[in-house]
Amino acid sequence: MMDKMIFGRYVPAESVLHRMDPRSKLVLIFLFVCIVFLANNMLTYGLLTVYTFLMIALSKVPIRFIYTGLKPVLLLVIFTLFLHLFLTKEGEVLFRFGWITIYEEGLRQGIFISLRFFLLILMTSILTLTTTPIEITDGLESLLAPLNKIKFPVHELALMMSISLRFIPTLMQETDKIMKAQTARGVDFSSGPIKERIKAIIPLLIPLFVSSFKRAEELAVAMESRGYRGGEGRTKYRRLNWVLKDTAMLAMLAALTLVLILLRT
Repeated sequence: MMDKMIFGRYVPAESVLHRMDPRSKLVLIFLFVCIVFLANNMLTYGLLTVYTFLMIALSKVPIRFIYTGLKPVLLLVIFTLFLHLFLTKEGEVLFRFGWITIYEEGLRQGIFISLRFFLLILMTSILTLTTTPIEITDGLESLLAPLNKIKFPVHELALMMSISLRFIPTLMQETDKIMKAQTARGVDFSSGPIKERIKAIIPLLIPLFVSSFKRAEELAVAMESRGYRGGEGRTKYRRLNWVLKDTAMLAMLAALTLVLILLRT
């Protein structure tokens, strides 16, 4: 399962989103994270859902690939739904069976908050699926460039985030390999009491930490051997180019924001 995670992965394709300036995509995602909280009824959430799946269609990333990668997250979304369903006790009673009572407000909040969580994950996944880590680094560094005037380490921050995104799938694959090796030795991660499962995780975490530190050291040695000394004096191989389609995509999101504000209840 872990080797199919899509977080931090880049899928090459010829699409509108792949050709967009990384700065516009970063701004787009940031604004979407803000406006998703404007939705508070079925119509506004429906518009956000349509917009999100339109972005998926424009990315030309296969739906099956996204679905497979988000399977572990779907369990968390369903858990969030049931959490609100059974713990929120406001509004009219919709269903009662024994100790289980479902209220109207619990159902509404469960659906809305779970959908909000799911849409946020989908949109942030689209960013990494259509943008290489290097492009994310360059875009983030360009957007935060004004902070250089107050001696803020913009280049180092962008590089750190880029490396983190790059190593998410690598660490997932490493975790999957270690789990398979431990399972072959008789360790059971999927059954038994909670206490025993927690004990079984310890043999998984120790080699994972050792592998992570080893990869970090190898990366540091590789960067030092290539003469990396920070962002000062460095030039860019790829130039960022903000074009009309970037402005058009932001204008579309601005129009969606206005509609959400008008349709709020």
